Amino acid sequence: MADTVSKEQRRKNMQAIRSQSKLENQVSRELWKRGIRFRKNDKSLFGKPDISIKKYKIVIFIDSCFWHACKLHGNRPKSNREYWDKKLARNKERDNEVKEYYKQNGWNLKRVWEHEIKENLDQTVDCIVFFIEQAKTKE
Repeated sequence: MADTVSKEQRRKNMQAIRSQSKLENQVSRELWKRGIRFRKNDKSLFGKPDISIKKYKIVIFIDSCFWHACKLHGNRPKSNREYWDKKLARNKERDNEVKEYYKQNGWNLKRVWEHEIKENLDQTVDCIVFFIEQAKTKE
């Protein structure tokens, strides 16, 4: 299927996509305020987790409702459905591969949905801090 926008417009659209979302930055800022020290988007770890603490084998992924096909809020684009269905299915498949990898290697993995952060940032950060504290006591 041919692209519906010009090459220049497609380039601008793609440049606007950031590797870190505003939500990730909000969560990171709150965790940092609470004294939690971590790495963001560590390329040396499988799946490039949004937040990681290697010392305690902790990885946290912040999943967008659209890109990770949230059952509650994920929406399918109306145009080019075949492409988007394949793309979103592959994203979910990759999420499962990442989960299995960390599970098999004894890591503590947490996934946080975009809508959880939007509904109540403080409560979500509290849950993440609790998760981190629990993982630290396992060591």
